[in-house]
Amino acid sequence: QVQLVESGGGLVQAGGSLRLSCAVSGMTFSEELASWFRQAPGKEREFAATIGPSGRPTFYGDSVKGRFTISRDNAKNTVYLQMNNLKPEDTAVYYCAADTENWRDPRAYNYWGQGTQVTVSS
Repeated sequence: QVQLVESGGGLVQAGGSLRLSCAVSGMTFSEELASWFRQAPGKEREFAATIGPSGRPTFYGDSVKGRFTISRDNAKNTVYLQMNNLKPEDTAVYYCAADTENWRDPRAYNYWGQGTQVTVSS
């Protein structure tokens, strides 16, 4: 019943920008925190950003802080990740996740999207 569907990934040159979207259905989205994680081939899933139910607070992983911005529109049941000044090391599958008691731990989330590929060329 609960579904999270990411979109907005693609190929971009280093220094460019992308905006990812995650459309959520089947839950009361405004009552849940939401997060973005990313995973490169052969690497651990890495925390990128999280946002509280009302849009605050927000927290970011060290590798993306200052470049990425997480936001949400509860009226549209959507969470966004604005990614600026992209680097080749940002290349990964980006996943949206929701409903957790421990936002830092990817194993603690109840719901995940299928992911969207982001590739940054040098």
